[in-house]
Amino acid sequence: MTEGTGRDTAAAAQRLSVAITRLRFRLREEAGLDGTQLSASQQSVLWQILQEGPVTAAGLAAAQHVSPQAIAQNLAVLKEAGLIYTERDPADGRKTLITASESSRQLVTSVRASKESYLARAIDALVGPAERDDLDRAIDLLERLAAADLTTYARHGRHGKD
Repeated sequence: MTEGTGRDTAAAAQRLSVAITRLRFRLREEAGLDGTQLSASQQSVLWQILQEGPVTAAGLAAAQHVSPQAIAQNLAVLKEAGLIYTERDPADGRKTLITASESSRQLVTSVRASKESYLARAIDALVGPAERDDLDRAIDLLERLAAADLTTYARHGRHGKD
């Protein structure tokens, strides 16, 4: 990698980070999430539970790429808010399973609808027909970045796609 390429990559990473942060704040605002008093990480954990539940805290920590302590803190807040409940795993009584409550399902459905409505309006207003393919490619790249396991690429020293 040349020095110019490294600078270009660093500048792109910085711009992307700022853009994602701004979009996350905007989506929180549009969805009324500030009124829920849930942090972004608590929302992410709740969404994971809804997608995969019932789940263990260890499974959540691995899926969220955070420490067991961070998951425990998030789960305590979600449980206090009545958004999740726990019960012993019937197959292995040593484990505790975490399940989303009905109120969490309703909250996430409402939040998701608000976010998607805002994004659909913004896309219709700002992204012309000629840019729709570009938007699809950008979404594909963002999905790849979000799912990236860089240990694989570091070992092989190559790009995921050329």
